[in-house]
Amino acid sequence: MLEYRGTYDDVMRGFRWRLPRRYNIATAVCEDWARREPDRPALVYRNGDGGNETWSYGRIDAAANRLANGLRHLGLRRGDRVAIMLPQGPETLISHLAIYKLAAIALPLSTLFGVEALGYRLENGGARAIITNRAGLTPLAEIAGALPDLRHVLVADAGASGVETVPGLAVADLAGLMAAASDRFETEPTGPDDPAMMIYTSGTSGPPKGALHGHRVLLGHLPGIQFVHEGFPQAGDVAWTPADWAWAGGLLNLLLPALSFGVPVIAGRAEKFDPEFAFWLIERYGIRTAFIPPTALRLMRRVDHPRERFDLRLRTIGSAGESLGSETFEWARADLGITVNEFYGQTECNIVIGSSSKLGVARAGLIGRCVPGHRVAIVDDSGDELPAGELGQIAVRAPDPVMFLEYWQRPEATVEKFLGDWMITGDVGVMDEEGYVRFVGRNDDVITSSGYRIGPAEIEDCLAGHPAVALAAVVGKPDRLRTETVAAFVKLAPGAVPSVELAAALREHVRKRLSAHEYPREVTFVDEIPLTTSGKVIRRLFRERAHAEAAAEEASIHWE
Repeated sequence: MLEYRGTYDDVMRGFRWRLPRRYNIATAVCEDWARREPDRPALVYRNGDGGNETWSYGRIDAAANRLANGLRHLGLRRGDRVAIMLPQGPETLISHLAIYKLAAIALPLSTLFGVEALGYRLENGGARAIITNRAGLTPLAEIAGALPDLRHVLVADAGASGVETVPGLAVADLAGLMAAASDRFETEPTGPDDPAMMIYTSGTSGPPKGALHGHRVLLGHLPGIQFVHEGFPQAGDVAWTPADWAWAGGLLNLLLPALSFGVPVIAGRAEKFDPEFAFWLIERYGIRTAFIPPTALRLMRRVDHPRERFDLRLRTIGSAGESLGSETFEWARADLGITVNEFYGQTECNIVIGSSSKLGVARAGLIGRCVPGHRVAIVDDSGDELPAGELGQIAVRAPDPVMFLEYWQRPEATVEKFLGDWMITGDVGVMDEEGYVRFVGRNDDVITSSGYRIGPAEIEDCLAGHPAVALAAVVGKPDRLRTETVAAFVKLAPGAVPSVELAAALREHVRKRLSAHEYPREVTFVDEIPLTTSGKVIRRLFRERAHAEAAAEEASIHWE
């Protein structure tokens, strides 16, 4: 636990890691609470009908035990990868806990993934089972033949009508499997370094990589959560995030830490983020602690006079995933009466820099200072620390409890992630004399859009698979609301003719095959796509063009 009192320097000096010899996420998040206070509310789920289902720790733990027994009955064992492709809801949490109890490895996947993105992760991760819903059966049916390791598909919403069949896969009703199993299960013994979950990176350089985390990843997050949420938990705290639990932001920035501290979580995901509904939800459930990505906060700025229209009891808001920006920072102070605590990390090593306004660590335009328990610096290309004010790469000192174990089956990529004792992030920043970090940008080609970190290579490859496309270059185009939008520059194959209809078809092609947040909002047809001598697309040229177009459009708006 973080001793959150005194000054920032006091908190930093007083913190020490104490990692136990035995540790399991399911035990910390649910089992211990179920043993002590079985009736304590853990999850309040707003279902599709607008009704509420309150799940206690005892109920969730019993359900997770049933699923763990069911998975074991199917032949799943320690170290097996089990994918979860579900929206926010009780089944998602129960699936995670059951997998951890079994000492298997959870593989969270977004419901937005198309067939190619889904197929790559399932095949690369060697998933033996997937827990999904009826909607997830459609893409699985297309790729089942290419997934030799996948044996079992468990459907969470089968209902009375039963489940559809998928050729080559054993499809079963999740509820039926659990109903036939015992609610008693002895959790497999695990230590902090035993693998627990694998979250895929955005694929900024080549295919996405599976960042494998040990059970200690939750322990590593807790000081950051307590720092950002100012002494979390406080009496009366209720937690919520609109972020997908398949993303490290939803799973590790709120859900698992909140439950481990005994704080009830509000769950339920709309198809599209609605700022009016978000404020209503915060009022209706008395939400006091929230993780809200910057893009969602920018959308919430469109709601006039929120404190006059809604009875808000918000205590803290944490925000990460992209730069918050000074305007949104100041809006929250003025219109919500809250200083948003921005923080920073990566899938591989999260919440290592942060803000905490109660400790005086909060400045507009800066992502904060080192979170207690972590060591962050700006380094050069040799891994040497740079003095204050000099531009370099943000790096995290190893070892660190929140740091990933390795990239799945990518030992060379794991080695390349480190310079000596520093884990390099690929992000460029500047640290001032007081240790505040200003995020400058990427030194690779990642696109940050609506809180998602998007790699261009996967989109370019997808576009190139269309019969009308010879080659494509994908970059981020500056955007006020989303930070960046995905812009594609396309060289057509011989015989193909550029048209508005073709551009729309290419957008839809990516949307269906990858995901709804990766499709290019703009498609520009070009005669040539310059390549380096090693055959790589020179994205810098297209990025400069996209930035120039964005600047011209911004100037036009102001002129009008």
